[in-house]
Amino acid sequence: MESLEALVAHIQGLSGSPEELAHLHSLLKQADGEPLRAHAAALVPFLAHLSPETHSLGYLYLLEACATSSSNLSDFGGGDFLVTIGGFLTACSADQIRLAPDKFLNVCRVLKDQVMQLNMPIRGIAPLRAAVPKIQSSPEQLTPVHADYLILCLLAKQYKAGLSVLEGDIFEVDQPKDLFLYCYYGGMIYVGLKKFPKALELLHNAVTAPMSSLNAIAVEAYKKYILVSLIVNGQVPPFPKYTSISAQRSMRNHAQIYAELSTSYSNGSKTDLETFIQSNSAAFQSDNNLGLVKQVLSSMYKRNIQRLTQTYLTLSLEDIARSKTERSMHP
Repeated sequence: MESLEALVAHIQGLSGSPEELAHLHSLLKQADGEPLRAHAAALVPFLAHLSPETHSLGYLYLLEACATSSSNLSDFGGGDFLVTIGGFLTACSADQIRLAPDKFLNVCRVLKDQVMQLNMPIRGIAPLRAAVPKIQSSPEQLTPVHADYLILCLLAKQYKAGLSVLEGDIFEVDQPKDLFLYCYYGGMIYVGLKKFPKALELLHNAVTAPMSSLNAIAVEAYKKYILVSLIVNGQVPPFPKYTSISAQRSMRNHAQIYAELSTSYSNGSKTDLETFIQSNSAAFQSDNNLGLVKQVLSSMYKRNIQRLTQTYLTLSLEDIARSKTERSMHP
């Protein structure tokens, strides 16, 4: 591999026209991999000589080599290096980074992993929000960054921030896993916002999406789907006919306790439902669903009150009508 100085000079001189970028890309590919990663620790100072916006392609190659060469970013300045990644994702040129999409996705993933490891998910929200439209080939394309962004919004409890990628239409999906995660995390975002009908819509998509074999995401989505269905509709609808029989059976087997909760709910006894929840609270807690289960219980209270109120109003109106009739018959 030629010297780092020479490579940086090429990046500085060949980041203009499409023809120059094509030439630069071939040079970067030659230097990529182990040769570049072997010099990872020495790459960071060279980033200061490059502009994330003007030299995006070359900057991306150097940044990705640093970010993926070590699981410990303290080797590159720790928090300062995260600032460098965040600044790049925000400022970089979409046209340039789309020449090396896998590297861009690697950098996004490293940022997500690191802020989660540091228990500071909020630090990754703005950079990943900026990254989503840059890596999309069209506004309707679902990318792996969507799910990474949504999980950071969830962990940081910044639910409204998640709406920026949930309110658009998605028609292009490259990887099924991206769709399952998008629907699952998106459903949880809407639960956090108490927009239960929207949550139900996304969880329904995760549960009924075609799958060659059952996956853990679909199982967890199904558990929440049952709970949100009870909150919204007071019952769990049957699977659509297009859902595979084996997937239906497997999901039910993995969510037995939730099916029993649904049965208890449909019986209409508040006391029985409370008892069931208390005796199974450890299982719900281990699924991180106890809070949602308590909202199911609350929804039963509200439904029972509405039913009693409606019954009372109906009886009252009948009584009024009856008393008027009686008065007219016996003036």
